[in-house]
Amino acid sequence: MTNATLAHQRLYNQHISANPFAHPAEVVQWLAAAQAQDFAGAKWALGLRMRAATDASVEQAFTEGSILRTHVLRPTWHFVTPADIHWLLALTAPRVHALNAPYYRKLELDHDIFQHSTTALEQALQGGKQLTRDELRGVLAQAGIATAGELRMSYILMRAELDGVVCSGARRGKQFTYALLHERAPQVRHLEHDHAVAELALRFFLSRGPATVQDFARWSGLTVNDAKAGLAAVKGQLQHELVDGQSYWCSPSTPALPDRPPAAILMSIYDEYISGYKDRSAMVAPSYGAKLQALGNALTAIIVVDGQVVGTWKRTLKKDAVVVTTDIFAVLTKAQSQAVAKAIDQYASFLQLSMLPPDASTHAIFE
Repeated sequence: MTNATLAHQRLYNQHISANPFAHPAEVVQWLAAAQAQDFAGAKWALGLRMRAATDASVEQAFTEGSILRTHVLRPTWHFVTPADIHWLLALTAPRVHALNAPYYRKLELDHDIFQHSTTALEQALQGGKQLTRDELRGVLAQAGIATAGELRMSYILMRAELDGVVCSGARRGKQFTYALLHERAPQVRHLEHDHAVAELALRFFLSRGPATVQDFARWSGLTVNDAKAGLAAVKGQLQHELVDGQSYWCSPSTPALPDRPPAAILMSIYDEYISGYKDRSAMVAPSYGAKLQALGNALTAIIVVDGQVVGTWKRTLKKDAVVVTTDIFAVLTKAQSQAVAKAIDQYASFLQLSMLPPDASTHAIFE
């Protein structure tokens, strides 16, 4: 199995190159969780895996609560479904709490404060109310809980998410709101620890394989021992390949190579095609990997051609249009460059905006 094969199989199993879904909740259910701190990019990540998706249709799913956004798996936001949110929190929140513990201490957030803030939040949000962060800041202040500084407020709300008290409500304009989790997701599915680890392992390897147990541990936030135990419980349902001494696991229905590999894709840097793996060598050449690493937080989105990262892109929204500026650092054929242009058109269609030509900083290198 070459890197090219590995990359194309991942695109296939992530439903980017084949069998796209009809609804955002179907995408999230298949992925189990999808990284979502960059909300605009996260909506586009779901749209990539859907038929005839629009930004508005994904937003509507979020508004109605068929997909929810909360802190789970790792100390960042993810999209999850109401059917999965409770058991995923039960499984992964303790690990996130352990990672957050130094910040809790630094911000002087202890058990009594969290208990007090939980009571205040529950009272303010009960009855289907959905309040913004600033409104909840006022609620906490009225309850005598100091929220000076954005960091302290963030960790109070993250703690409430991890404890299963609150989750996302609908957006109010561009502002996010919070709602009570038991009102947004009243049906609670309980899984014992070992069962939950196995469930998450199976869904990870089916949706993101071929992948390694180290990939699973990094993505899930679980310990390596838990990750190995989860894989051991479900490996009979998976296909196994040994490549250069490394074990990869994936769906037994994974084709050797998809019949029609995707030509070009615009992706958020937090797309699960990138964030789902500890080892990303199959999708980016070493020299380009160093370039991406050097960009750090300046990197907002990537361009993938035939499974490989070849450049970056950014958008500028106008009143009724979008400008997509690209920085291609690989050598592209004319056909590949045309495929990138087609991918840009696809993104503009998703936003339901016309596309304006980029400025002169956009460039590509041709063979």
